Amino acid sequence: MLARIYRPAKTAMQSGRAKTTAWILEFMPASARFIDPLMGWTGSTDMKGQVRLTFDTQDEAVAYAERHGIAFRLQEPQEAPLILKAYADNFATHRKQPWTH
Repeated sequence: MLARIYRPAKTAMQSGRAKTTAWILEFMPASARFIDPLMGWTGSTDMKGQVRLTFDTQDEAVAYAERHGIAFRLQEPQEAPLILKAYADNFATHRKQPWTH
C-alpha cells in the first residue's frame, strides 16, 4: 500500500503558518468508497485510510516508512513568501497610492 509523506499547507482561515511545521504520513486509498443504500452514508473497507501519523521532521517520517516497509511518495512543500501586513499600513503616510473607498 502506498503512503504519502507531506507537510500540510496553511488553511485559508489563518494568516500565519501555525500547524504547518509537522510532517504527515497518510495512506493512499486502496479501494473506492461506496454509498450505503439504506442510510446514504459513505463507507469504505479500507481501514488504513483512517491512519494519519505526524512527525517532527521529514527524515523521521521517511525513516519510519522505510523501517516498516511502507512504500511512500514524498511531496516537497512549496514555500510561499510570508508577507507581513498590519491594519495600520492602510493609513500610512508613505503609501504609493492614496487610500480611497
